[in-house]
This record gives sequence, structure tokens and C-alpha cells, in this order.
Amino acid sequence: MQTLLNLLAGVSLLVWGTHIVRAGILRLFGGNLRRVLRHSADNRAAAFFAGVGVTSLIQSSTATALIVAAFAGQGLIGTAPALAVMLGADVGTALITLALSFDLAWLSPLLIFSGVVLFLARQTTPVGRFGRVLIGLGLIIFALQWISVAARPVVQAAGVKVIFASLTGDVLFDMLVAAVLTVLCYSSLAVVLLVATLASLHVIALPVALGLVLGANLGSGLLGMLSTLRSPPEARRVTLGNFLFKLIGALVAVPLLHLLEAPIASLGLEDAKEVVLFHVGFNVALALLFILFTTPIARLAERLLPSLPVADDPGKPRHLDPSALDTPGLAISCAAREALRIGDVIEAMLNGMLTVLKQNDRALAQRLRKLDDTVDDLYTAVKLYLTQISREALEEKEGRRWTDIVSFTINMEQVGDIIERIITDLEDKKIDKGRNFSEAGMAEICDLHARLIANLRLAMSVFLDGDLRSAQQLLAQKVLFRDLERAYADSHLARLAGNTLESIETSSLHLDLIADMKRVNSHICSIAYPILEEAGVLAKTRLKEPEPADASAPPPTAAATPREWSERRNPSAA
Repeated sequence: MQTLLNLLAGVSLLVWGTHIVRAGILRLFGGNLRRVLRHSADNRAAAFFAGVGVTSLIQSSTATALIVAAFAGQGLIGTAPALAVMLGADVGTALITLALSFDLAWLSPLLIFSGVVLFLARQTTPVGRFGRVLIGLGLIIFALQWISVAARPVVQAAGVKVIFASLTGDVLFDMLVAAVLTVLCYSSLAVVLLVATLASLHVIALPVALGLVLGANLGSGLLGMLSTLRSPPEARRVTLGNFLFKLIGALVAVPLLHLLEAPIASLGLEDAKEVVLFHVGFNVALALLFILFTTPIARLAERLLPSLPVADDPGKPRHLDPSALDTPGLAISCAAREALRIGDVIEAMLNGMLTVLKQNDRALAQRLRKLDDTVDDLYTAVKLYLTQISREALEEKEGRRWTDIVSFTINMEQVGDIIERIITDLEDKKIDKGRNFSEAGMAEICDLHARLIANLRLAMSVFLDGDLRSAQQLLAQKVLFRDLERAYADSHLARLAGNTLESIETSSLHLDLIADMKRVNSHICSIAYPILEEAGVLAKTRLKEPEPADASAPPPTAAATPREWSERRNPSAA
């Protein structure tokens, strides 16, 4: 029993090591890897080699599939170039399998020791993340040695012999077993290395090992499909097309396996090397066969998974891809796109508000109030999506972006609430009572409204690219807007003093409206604060420095007590 547990522990350690390497590389180079994949979409060869390179780093074609599928779901890459990336990803993970099949036992202690030292010394820095990668690589190599040692006594057990005896060369059954094991382990790399180790110990024959390798490849494709089940059709087409590549390749390879056994055996290599080379050859053959047929396969995938009609519910998120949550940096990008969509809804509400103001359009006012419900729904969706992202898996820059998105959506939600209140006030105090603003008052409101729209667009630009100069301009607009609001309030009071009838009738509404518009502008301009604070150009206070005290001035009087204050206000009571 103990030896069986040792074997299972070795397999678990192998799977865990691949996970650590994948997570570490994504934290270290995640943003750069995503840019490489997205910018290689225009050229089929570039897309293929980008897939090879990225997957060689993260050691998981499934992780690459999730990244590319998320890009496809957002319309950033077409299905055909995405499939070219996936062909390269499969070759990349096969090459990593080949590299790990060599005897690197001497390297494992060095990698683990170096990785632990780097990680403990600089945990939150790129150096610390690189240490995690070294730890993962060391664990993979150590796990392979552990499996090799633990398997020797296990395979002598009668029960285990019965299990492996069931793998008698029935290729379809062997493929099924390996496919299921790949899904359970969430790694075809780990399964192929396990098969190679078992073959080196003569636990399984070469024909069985080859069938298991085909099954591991099928399982890898199936794993990608399962991981994108909740994604839009545009994303699922990528994993479906990749699975079709593997399925067609496996169906072609099955009747040829008995013809390949003799040439492979004639190489005179160790059984483990022969198994791994078959794995590499299978994926290279798939790439050579299908690299020119990515477009037809993409069209087939599009027929099998047609695009869904655009949802009628505007409150339903469009960019929050659930499959991207496994890649936190990519999920941050999805949340940012949805946050910008909230900004678009706010702009529509602001534009509609002016129409209601000018034309007393009650039907439009009702539609605008429903748009506030849309803002609330989208805000809730983005907030819940962000809470599902592992903060620990984010780089420092991505962590700040996470906070910026939360701040942006909170401000937009509050702006929506203020606009809804303005619409309600316009209905109650203007439309229902048949009142109108004075010509001068309306001109002032229109000026503030135009500045609101301009500031909102500038704020969305600042949120998108984080430009420091634009952020400074946005903060300057906040000060200007505040000064204008005060000036226009004084102008309104002057019109009241001049007995302007429209101003008298709408005085309360007018002052409330421009005050609410100032609050809207404050929420919009606050989007600049994180960028300004990070750049160190944000003042800590708006208070002026106190002037030096005059030595000849009399000392300040003590504050009055409550009793003294009462006596001053009511001398007769003293």
C-alpha cells in the first residue's frame, strides 16, 4: 500500500510541478506572451511559431488554448490564425516533453535550492517569480525520478499486474484510458512523461505506449473544449478546431501504428525516448498536415458553432469571458473592456438627459431610468467577475489595474445614480409643472453639459491608456468645472435679484441641477487620481500654507464655552 501511495504521490508532484511552472511563467511574462500571440495573428507562420514559443515557456498547450480562445471570443484574433497558434502550441509542449525525458536528476536539487532562495528573498518581484519557475522545474524532474523508483516495486504486485495486463494493445481502449487520465491530471505533458517512464520500466509494451500517447493528445484537445464550455461560440471554435486536428490525426495514425512499431524499435533508443519521439513526431506531422488547412477547419468550426444573436438584454455583460479567469492577466483585460462599456452607457444617459431637459421628453426620461438599471447590472457583473480573479496570481501592475477597474466602475455606477435623480427632478419640477429655464440659465446648463461629455471621454481615455498628461488635463478640468459652477450659481442669483420670472420659478431646480452636474464631474475626474498618485504629482492637500504669525498681534482668544455662547446670543438670559 505504501509503495502505491508513493507512486501516486510522484504523479501528483509531477502535475503540481507543471502547474507551478505554468503559473510562474504567466505571472512573469504574461503580458508579453499575450502581446506576442495577438500580434502574430496576421501571418500563419508567425502564429505557428508564436504558439511554439509561448507553449515552450508555459509548458501547457491547454493554457495557450485558453489565452487564444479568449482573444477569439473578444474578436481580437480570427479562428484560422488561432488554430495556427494551437498547432504550434502542440509542437511546443511536445518539445518540452522531449527535453524533460533526458536524465536530469543531477539538475533537480540545484533548481529547487536556487528557486527557494530566490523566491524567499524576493517573493513579490520578478526575481521571486522566476524562483517559482525554477522550483516547478525541479519538482518535475524530481517527480519523474520518484515515479521511476516507486514504480519498480508497484509493478510486481499482483493487482497492478492485472491492471496493466488489461492494456493489451487494444488501441481504442488505450486511447480512452489515456484521454481520461489527461483530463483528470489537467496535463498531457505529465501523462506522456508518465507513459514514457512506465515504458522504460517495461511495465507496458511499446504498442500500448503508442496508443496511450495518442490518447493523451486526444485528452489534451478534449481538455481545452471542456475548459471553454462557458465561453462564447467564437472562443469555443478554437478548441473545437484543435480537437478536430487531433481526432483526424489519431484516426489516421491508428491503422498505421503496427507499421510504425518496427521503424521506431529499429532506432535502438531507450523505450522512454522512443515514446517521446513518437509524441513529437505525431504533433509535428499534424502541424505539417494542417497548417495549410486552418481556414477550412475554421469554417467547419464556424458552421458547427454559429455565433449567437446579439443579446437583447443590455444589462448582460459581453466581454466577461469565464474561461479567461484561469489566466488572471487576460481576465483583467476582459473586465476593463466591460468597464468601458459601462462608460458608454453613462455617455448615452448624459446625452439623453440634455434632450429631456430641452424637449420635456417624458418617454425618453423613462428609458434613461432603465439605463441606470443597466449600469447597475453591468457594475455588479464586473465586480463579481473581478472577485473571481486570484489577486495572488496578479503581477504588481495587474494588481493596480484591478484596483483601477473597481474604482472606475464604482464611479460610473454613482454617476448613473446621480443622472437618474436628475431625470426624476426634471420630471417632477419641470415637465409636470410646465416650467422652463431662462435663456441665460439654459445656456449655462448646456455649457456645463458639453464639458461633462468632453471630460467623460477624456476620463475613459485616461482609464484605457493611463496617460499622465491626459490625467493632469482631466484634473485641471475638474477645477475649472468647479469654478464655473460657482460662477453660474452667482449668475442665477443675479437673475433672481433682477426678478426674471423663469429663474424665480426654476430656482431650486436650477441650483440643484448644476450642483448635481458638479458631483457627476467630480466622479468622472476622480479617475485621474490613481495615475497622478502613482506618478507622484498629486498634491496631498488643497489647503494653503498658513501665513506666519505676527508677533505684535494679540494672542487668540479662547473658544467660548457653551454657556458663554448662549449668553452672547441671548443677553437677557444672562
